[in-house]
Parts: sequence; structure tokens; C-alpha cells
Amino acid sequence: MQKIKPCLWFEERAEEAVNFYVDLFGGKITGKSHYGEGAQRPAGDVLTIDFEIQGQALQVLNGGPYVKFNDAVSLSVRCKDQAEVDRYWNALTADGGQEVQCGWLKDRFGLSWQIVPERLLELFNDPDKAKAQRAAQAMMQMKKIIIADLEKAAAS
Repeated sequence: MQKIKPCLWFEERAEEAVNFYVDLFGGKITGKSHYGEGAQRPAGDVLTIDFEIQGQALQVLNGGPYVKFNDAVSLSVRCKDQAEVDRYWNALTADGGQEVQCGWLKDRFGLSWQIVPERLLELFNDPDKAKAQRAAQAMMQMKKIIIADLEKAAAS
């Protein structure tokens, strides 16, 4: 059991978000609680959902309109290749999601994600500092990270 897990505050679409994330990343719902009588929402509405994706335990809260997501917190997804980058990027930006910059995006629920190819990290840690810097400069010009473009910039 994971002792510490992030809790994500949604206005009211927590269950929809969890179902989307579990379908996209693979995972499962591990617990659910509901509002009772006399609460700020109708009795029986989902209050919290505990779930796991890719072995990461998370919790969501249907907390109402009092708190909004911001870029101070994001979920970072390490991807093995361009196909995986494309898959997650396309799914998370669909239906109202937004591309941001440098591998960052916001999904249709407003949650920020970083879609990070492993190759980007390898290039950033290259012993040739000039090569690493060229890769970093190329990344700064991108929204979705394109591995072939990073490699081309690093090699030039």
C-alpha cells in the first residue's frame, strides 16, 4: 500500500476523469466514497475515488468549484518511444485538451501533464554539453516532443 498519494480536486467530473485515465493508462479503481445526507452535494454523489494507473496510486475528490487546477502540479509520463508519446498526447489533448509547451499539456479536465520521451532525458544528460544544449533549445520550440527533431538538432 502506498502511504502517500496525490489527491486531485475536481469540480464535479472526478468519476469521468478516473474512468478516462484508467482506460488510457491501464489500471483499476480501488475504492469509492459518496456524499451523505446534508452534505454540500446530493447524497449518493461521488465524493472520492481511489485508483491506480501504471502502479501509481491516486485519489480524486469531487470537491466543487472552490479550487482549480494550475500548472504548479502536473503528472509526468515517461514514454519509451514516439508511438507512446503520440498515443498519450493525442488522447490527453482530445475533446477539449490543450497543447502547452515543451511536452506539457492540459487534458479536458484541466489537469496538467508532461509527456516525456526517455530519449529527451538521455539527450539532456549527454556528456557532450553542446549536444545537450542543442537538444534543450529544440525542445523549447516544441509543444509535443518529436524525438527525431530532437536528435537532428542535437547532431547538428
